[in-house]
Amino acid sequence: MTSAATLATLDRTGPRRITDLAAVEGVTQPAMTALVRVMEESGLVERRGDPSDKRVTLVCLTEAGASYVRTRRQAGVHAFERLIGQLTGDEVEALVAALPALKHLAELENQDREEPKR
Repeated sequence: MTSAATLATLDRTGPRRITDLAAVEGVTQPAMTALVRVMEESGLVERRGDPSDKRVTLVCLTEAGASYVRTRRQAGVHAFERLIGQLTGDEVEALVAALPALKHLAELENQDREEPKR
């Protein structure tokens, strides 16, 4: 779960420092370093220097990592389509009415995840 969440964070926000990723994902820096190493060995991420600060290394998605994120999202979309297809018309209407509130919740969650916890 943490690796999928980390890949999704990198997809949403772009390259990040390991310390930032650890804070956003709520894990220790050593745990994130180990996770990044495994994802790097799998070809999902790579480390690059930060052009604005040569002392800093950023974790970036590779094309394989971006493809993995897209595939997972598409699988989720298909699962929801299948489930929504089993609802009654009234239930679908209730979901449509709730969409603005759900969108706002997602925005709040994204803001919370993107702000490193201190």
